[in-house]
Parts: sequence; structure tokens; C-alpha cells
Amino acid sequence: MTDLYSIAQKMVAPNKGILAADESNATAAKRLASIQMESTPENRCQYRELFLGTQGIENALSGVILYDETIRQTMSDGTLFTKHLESIGVLPGIKVDMGLKDMPGFPGEKISVGLDALDTRLKEYYAMGARFAKWRSVITIGPNLPTEACIKANAMVMALYAGFCQAANIVPMIEPEVMLDGDHDIQRAEEVTTRTLEICFDALREYHVDLKGLILKSSMVIPGNKCPAQSSPEQIAEATIRCLKKTVPAEVPGIVFLSGGQTAEQATENLRAINQVGKKLNAPWQLTFSYARALQGPPLAAWAGKPENLPKAREIFTERLTANSKARMGL
Repeated sequence: MTDLYSIAQKMVAPNKGILAADESNATAAKRLASIQMESTPENRCQYRELFLGTQGIENALSGVILYDETIRQTMSDGTLFTKHLESIGVLPGIKVDMGLKDMPGFPGEKISVGLDALDTRLKEYYAMGARFAKWRSVITIGPNLPTEACIKANAMVMALYAGFCQAANIVPMIEPEVMLDGDHDIQRAEEVTTRTLEICFDALREYHVDLKGLILKSSMVIPGNKCPAQSSPEQIAEATIRCLKKTVPAEVPGIVFLSGGQTAEQATENLRAINQVGKKLNAPWQLTFSYARALQGPPLAAWAGKPENLPKAREIFTERLTANSKARMGL
């Protein structure tokens, strides 16, 4: 397990976070549609190179989560994305869940799938350079939701996934995302996030997952996007740290937060406040970011698929990375 421990520690190194560049082709198509760009393999590759080819990303990123298509693609000079990342000291990761399905008998709830042949896929990804993996489940807050059955089913699946990863010498990142959609208040968000993480860590222990070689990708505790009473960064930070201290064992090396519907600026401000509160309350883990849209959205809009806009887009991307690197240290 020594390799797993050292990789997990590197994933949450000081000043650094993780870029979630693992959108499925369908999601990437939506991103490109926002700039009136057709979703072809070549255009998706250009979209990825916008970020991965930016100079100096290694100063703010410890890792990048890739998608199955992307891990096989190359930079414009023919270098595999994975080899490029390795050359600058950034860990390649891979999304391995196969998406969400309706959970039979549980209207409005989802189960993540992809355990079939996962051991074979992990061996292939390891050979291609992946040193960590990600699996996402979603938990929806609504009338009579979530159910305990849904949380437990997803927790079991994530625990099995984590075990397969560790057997393949790949660090598992589990992402039980508590959705931001809804009119629930911050107290309800804290209650559901706390229960979700309690059940997840019970399952990880039951399935003999080594917590020192695992990273949690967590939602921040935030009121629903339709809630009239929105919360300040300090309130979000206090609720998030309170929830994590109740549920996440100290041996977990670090927690990376998803941006989950926040604006780029909100994600940065909330991360800063979480680290400030975490320091005050002696949180035992590294607390950092694993953002997709909060990092990629502003530079994508600036790029608009035009080569002449690339330098400006990369400048904006670097600014977003720098801001979150500072926020990750509470600055």
C-alpha cells in the first residue's frame, strides 16, 4: 500500500488541487455548444489542450482527472496527454464510473454503474499511466428524498469500486455528490451530507478499504439553489467542517471539493472560508479543490474555439488556478 499512500498524499499536496477534466462526451458536447463549436473528437481534443497545454499548471495542480476518450488522446505535437502530465509532475487520473441509472423502485433517485469488468479496465488504465481514479454517485434532496436505501446502495457500489482500485494499485477517489438542486436550506443540506458520509465510511470499512490510500471528493454544505435564504461563505464553511469532523476519519489524507453548480467566484470564496475555519478547528485533513466548470468555464468562454483567443483564455485559466491555489491555503 506504500505507493497508494504516497500518491494519495501527492494528490492533496500544499498549494495544489485537481482539475476535473473528465466530462463525458455528451457533457463535453454541451460545453462546446455554449461556444457554438461542434463536438467532434478533434474539437474535444483542442478543448482539453486549452487547459492541459497551459504553461505552469503544475504550480497549482497535483492531478487531472481524464475521461476514457481523453486518456487516449494527444497534444497537437503528438505527445499523449498522460505523458505530457507525467513530464511536468502532474498525476493522471481517470473517471471509471459509467454514469447514472434510475434506481428501480425509487422514483427520483439514481444509482451509479460500471462495476462490470472494472478490474480489467483498471489494469489497462494503470498501464496507460493513470495513478488515481474517480467514481461519482449522486444524492438528491427533495420531498422524502434521499432514502436510506439509495444512500446505502451507492455507498456499497463505491466501496466495491474502491477495493478494486486499491487491488490495482490505483488510489480511489469517491464522490458522493449531494445535489445543489432544490429549495432546501443549509440545515437540510448538512443533515443529508452528514448522513451520506456516515454511510459511505461505514461501507468502506465493511469492505476493507484502506482509508489512508483513499481521497474523498465531497460537496460543500450549501443551501439548495432555489432556497430563498442563501448562506455566507463563513456559514457554509462552518457547516461543512462540522459535517466532515463528524463523519470523515482522520486517516483519510485529504478532501477535495466539487464546485457543483457554484459560480467560479463562489467556489473560490467558499474554499477559502473552509480552509480558514478548518485551520481554526484543527481539521486533520488537507482541504482542496477538484473543480471542472469553476476552472474551465471562464477560459472556455474567452477561447470561443478561436486560435487567436488561446493566449487570453490560458491567462484566465492561470488566474483561476492561482486564485484557488491561494484559497486552498486559506489566503
